[in-house]
Amino acid sequence: MEQRFEIEMAVRDYECDLQGIVNNAVYQNYLEHCRHEFLDAIGLGFAQLCRDGIDAVVTRIEIDYRQPLRPGDRFTVALGMRRQGRLRFVFDQSIVRRVDGTTMLEAQVTAVLTRNGRPIAPDPLVAALAGKGWDL
Repeated sequence: MEQRFEIEMAVRDYECDLQGIVNNAVYQNYLEHCRHEFLDAIGLGFAQLCRDGIDAVVTRIEIDYRQPLRPGDRFTVALGMRRQGRLRFVFDQSIVRRVDGTTMLEAQVTAVLTRNGRPIAPDPLVAALAGKGWDL
């Protein structure tokens, strides 16, 4: 069974550039918002991580832009997760336009957990995921 989390969003006019499409940098905000909502949903909110002295740090983002979103478009931002080595984990994310199911973007966001600026094993994340029936 594929493990997936998703949220619905809509394009706001101010997120678009002069061409009338969502500015490419705004998509990273959409992806990040989904990751933060996901962490909250599994009981490991970003703010709580920080209070525990742990920072979740993005180390790489690879984005394939397929089609542009336009003002008023409603869309779903989804993610799945996988482990990459001992310390890194990857969020496989997509943005899909709701009206027709068109994939607008696909991304792989690689991250690590750090404490005092040094990478640590993602044990807190693994434990929170296990509590929700996810494997990492």
